[in-house]
This record gives sequence, structure tokens and C-alpha cells, in this order.
Amino acid sequence: MIGKGGHAEVFRGYLPDGQVIAVKRLMKNEKDPGDRAGDFLSELGIIAHINHYNATHLVGFGVERGLYFVLQFAPHGSLSSTLFGSECFEWNKRFKVAIGVAEGLLYLHQDCPRRIIHRDIKASNILLNDNYEAEISDFGLAKWLPSKWSHHVVFPIEGTFGYLAPEYFMHGVVDEKTDVFAFGVLLLELITGRRAVDSDSRQSLVIWAKPLLETNDIKGIADPRLGEEYDSTEMNLVMVTASMCIHHVSSMRPYMNHVVKLLKGETPIELKQSSGQSKSLLLEACDLEDYTCSNYLKDLNRHKQLLME
Repeated sequence: MIGKGGHAEVFRGYLPDGQVIAVKRLMKNEKDPGDRAGDFLSELGIIAHINHYNATHLVGFGVERGLYFVLQFAPHGSLSSTLFGSECFEWNKRFKVAIGVAEGLLYLHQDCPRRIIHRDIKASNILLNDNYEAEISDFGLAKWLPSKWSHHVVFPIEGTFGYLAPEYFMHGVVDEKTDVFAFGVLLLELITGRRAVDSDSRQSLVIWAKPLLETNDIKGIADPRLGEEYDSTEMNLVMVTASMCIHHVSSMRPYMNHVVKLLKGETPIELKQSSGQSKSLLLEACDLEDYTCSNYLKDLNRHKQLLME
């Protein structure tokens, strides 16, 4: 066994020709067998449509004595185990992962034959192949989003606390911006080396990082394990992109085509506000919406308390 979550176990295996594979077995849970089979077929249909180097590759599946996905093996495991492990994950590889996940999400949202919202982008669902290139995995919560629909409204709310966009965990609204928010949190994890929610203090990384993003405090926010071993231009690009992606108002977040250009430095950005302005870009939209920054932070803390109890 190489991994286990709430709904599945993952094993390393071998095909007769010697190819190394990952076998994901869905675990029996409280769901009716028919519902579990429906979930399996839904995830299978989504994965089978995907053909991109930054997404997991389906080798096959099985339905005898259980429900199985056979997937291409990622030798370096998950981003979570690498980034939060005992050894420091180098900045150039972190930046490579950021670009890779962004391009994978752009494919899912815009270039895939059918529009897909992942709904569970997080460090443990990003796998690293031989060259430390990112592969988005685990499409168990993914949703098709027909082109004529602007969004889904779903219940119950599923996902991982710390990555949930406010409009999703408050109202069940799911669209591309749901993944954009989660990707912003992932960027913060790559920058800081901190988890989305600190296991000891239970503090949200978003709340901790916002003041540092607003003041463009690179030294204060950068993973101390990196020391000075990072490209300051790339760090700035990732910080600015993260601050835009985690905006509490979904309409103020960029789409993934813009995110990719931001990370690659193909879009001009203003790293700091002029001295005559008292608000940062991150907070300017608060006066434009009834759902304010203050409300968002209160709701985020309330949601955290409910989950942690």
C-alpha cells in the first residue's frame, strides 16, 4: 500500500510485462452499493476523457471482487509527502509544479472534450513523475460542467478544509473559480512550505498569508528552509498569482488561462500598490460586494471550528 484516503486505498503493482502501476481500490463505506458503483462509473468516465501530461493516466480498470482503477505509477509520490517531508523541496521544482498544475487545470477547464471541475485540488492529489512534473490525480469529486451552464450548485459540500472557496462552502456553488481558489492555496503551500491548515494551531494558511501578500513581504512568507535559494522574480510571480486566486469574491479571481500567463511572466503585473492607495488589490473589491472580507474571515473560522470539533 502506498496511500490511503477516506474513500480509497492505493497499491503499487506490476503488469505481466513488468510495467509499474498504481492500483486504486475503492473502499466499502456507508454508501449503497449502487451509489458506490455510480461514483466509480462517474470517475471512470471523467478519467477516460482526460489526455494531458499534467493529469493522471488511466491504464485500465477492474470490477471483479471490488472496484479498481489501474493508473500510471508516479515514482516520486505526492506533492504533499515531498513538500512537507524532512528534506527541503527545491524551489525550481516547486515552480515547475506550479506551472504544471496550472496547465493541467487549464486543460480540464477549457481544452478537455468536456469541461471538468476537479473540486479537490490539494497537495496530496498532485503526483510527481520521474521528472518531478505534476500530475493532477483523484477525480472522485470531479464534476462535468456543461458548456451552457455557468455553475453547479451541489450538496453535501465535499472537499478538504483549507482549500474550499467561500462561495462553495457557504452556498455549494461550483465552477472553474472553485478550482482557482484551491490552486491559490496550493501556491501558498509551495511558497511557504506550510500546510493549508496548521495541524497544531489549526490556523488557516490563507488568513496567515494575506497580510504578507499585501505587503509583498517575500522574506516573511518564503519557506525558511529555502534560505536564499530561490528566484526572486519567480517568487514574486507566484505570490501575486496566489493573492489573485484566493480572492474571496469569485468574480475577482482569474481564469486558468490568465493564471498560466501570470506564472510564466507573460502578463504585466503590478507587484505593489502606489503609496497614494491605502487598499491592496486583494481587498479592493470588498466595497463592491455585500459579502465582505470580514464576513469571509468569520465564515472561514466558523467552518474551521465545525470541522475541527
